[in-house]
Amino acid sequence: MINAHLSLAYYRQPIMHFADKIINLINQGKSPICVGLDPHFESLPKFILERNFEKYGKNAKGIAESIIEFNQTIIENIKEIAVAIKPQFAFYEIWGHEGIRALEETCRYAKENSDLIVIGDGKRNDIGSTAKAYSQAYLSNKPYDIEQNFYSCDSLTVNPYLGTDGITPFLEDCQKNEKGIFVLVKTSNPSAGEFQDLICGEELVHEKIALTVSNWGTRDLGKNNFSSVGAVVGATYFEEIKILRELMPAQIFLIPGVGAQGGKIKEIKPAFYKNKLGAIVNSSRGVIFAYQQSSKFNEQNYPEAAHEAILQMQKELNKIF
Repeated sequence: MINAHLSLAYYRQPIMHFADKIINLINQGKSPICVGLDPHFESLPKFILERNFEKYGKNAKGIAESIIEFNQTIIENIKEIAVAIKPQFAFYEIWGHEGIRALEETCRYAKENSDLIVIGDGKRNDIGSTAKAYSQAYLSNKPYDIEQNFYSCDSLTVNPYLGTDGITPFLEDCQKNEKGIFVLVKTSNPSAGEFQDLICGEELVHEKIALTVSNWGTRDLGKNNFSSVGAVVGATYFEEIKILRELMPAQIFLIPGVGAQGGKIKEIKPAFYKNKLGAIVNSSRGVIFAYQQSSKFNEQNYPEAAHEAILQMQKELNKIF
């Protein structure tokens, strides 16, 4: 386990290449685990909601304060093991400006109280000028030379559908600001193959995307020869992982789909190199709402349940190395 004082001291050192940040943390003893902070309203502990509703009213502010409290507690219970958190923006945007405040507070808390990498899960993209605005929002600390750090993100998930001109602004900000992106390549949802598995010349569409992502990634390699341009590759399609690793040798894979979606850690071994590097495994509901999945826990001890769940993930990951 990493010494908390030393890890915070490390994180406050001068800025470094995004991929190298992740690798340094893993080499220091952290597990390549990402915890998705997806605060489904119906799964939030009722005692937290009731306390904040009583204080702030049964409204968006009461919900936002509940999310902030819940997320901060989860962060405290996973920060010594996980390498990253991944707030999914939709679960915050649903509550309007109060939800966005909860997102900002969550990201800021992680940055100020841990060495966790913050991956903003927004799957952003658009035409070039709009993509630039998205990139400035999440991957720049000084858009238009105005000091700001609203979201405190180290990286962002992006959609490649619009092509290179929709990705270029993100690539430029990754290089300029030592940030990262994770490009959707093979997603974990059941109907992903409707488009991603279509034949495109001599490759499937997701293989064509992988080759393009690999090319984008050559522009910004860190000292460990991993790129700031990573790839989202779902654990639920484990047979494709080996092929995609060959097509994207310098990409760090962000692997969702473990746990609630049915993906198994033992099946994603091909995503990793022998030195435990190359991928980050994400679990959201399986960690943050672990209290719902075992009779030994209840909502009052959700922090202990989350801690036990991430320890179990760590144990399973250690078996495949």
